[in-house]
Amino acid sequence: MRDANLVQRAKSMRSDATEPEQRMWLALRAKRFAGTKFRRQKVIGPYIVDFAARDPMLVIEIDGDTHSDRAGYDAGRTTFLEEQGYRVLRFNNMDVMSNLEGVLHTLDNALAQAPLPTLSPEGERA
Repeated sequence: MRDANLVQRAKSMRSDATEPEQRMWLALRAKRFAGTKFRRQKVIGPYIVDFAARDPMLVIEIDGDTHSDRAGYDAGRTTFLEEQGYRVLRFNNMDVMSNLEGVLHTLDNALAQAPLPTLSPEGERA
């Protein structure tokens, strides 16, 4: 069961989105981008990610200035998300605001790459 506090915080973050998050959401919402269904402020385990798609398993994070001193936290967060099967793409606010086309091009390339297969921990016989 999800922590009600975490879900409530995600709802609050949706209504208080930054301008870069709003711009990115306009490009992604309603399957506008490559027919991929993205959700915003998605709760995954103990984290709230900016945008996530289940098919393919992809997380997009828009990092502001506050992330410059949180490299260790962000690395741990990325490791957790990758362990859950997600590929994580990070963009900073400036990239989204000044070069949204380039950000979307990078995202398009990532979507075109075949996802890595999920291997069974028991091996071939599982």
